[in-house]
Amino acid sequence: MSDERLRILLADDHALVRGGLSLVIKMAYEDVEIVETSSYQETLQSLADDASIDLLLLDLKMPGVHGFDGIEQICATYPEVPVAVISVEEDTATIRSVLNIGAVGYIPKTSSPSVTTSAIQLILSGGIYVPPHVLGGDTTPSEDSTASTSDTFALSAVEPDAKSLGVTPRQKEVLELLASGKTNKEIAANLGLTPGTVKMHTSRIFKSLGVSNRTEAVAKYTQLKRDLERA
Repeated sequence: MSDERLRILLADDHALVRGGLSLVIKMAYEDVEIVETSSYQETLQSLADDASIDLLLLDLKMPGVHGFDGIEQICATYPEVPVAVISVEEDTATIRSVLNIGAVGYIPKTSSPSVTTSAIQLILSGGIYVPPHVLGGDTTPSEDSTASTSDTFALSAVEPDAKSLGVTPRQKEVLELLASGKTNKEIAANLGLTPGTVKMHTSRIFKSLGVSNRTEAVAKYTQLKRDLERA
């Protein structure tokens, strides 16, 4: 996220929901601009028109798209934009499916304002928010918390070695496979992810490491590992 004004795209076909979420967000962030859309096509257009969106809050069932196709398309096309799904659906299978196709958070519409703002803060800090009932416990999100998109979906503190590198544990796994020369498709198969999700992680790795391509990322990662080993 840049140091400029926070920009959040709020996509939901119900004006009342958009209004309520907007109010909650504005109570938590003084300097925020919220862009609202009410259909999938409007959402795509907003993303195409504005490259400075810091977060997309996307209703699971938007007019103009079927199933999870829209989420996957957005995550693959705009990997630099974190996507958090907001929905009345709370079943574990749906939540896991959404996270597996690239979303970095799932916020039930029954969540309290404090939980909603904490989840948003976690996502903006580079983490992944998973509802407590999916984790099997009452877990409160924090800036250093992250959720794996593996079968365990555990929300835990970032591992020390990964944190020292400035990435999440999942991003470290992707980095290690990048360093071994694997393609996005091979990394996806190895980690049980979709290529779109790998592309999303790769984009965020580049941003975290301050690089612009795979070669630079691998070189930076290798140097950081050497520096840590010497420390």
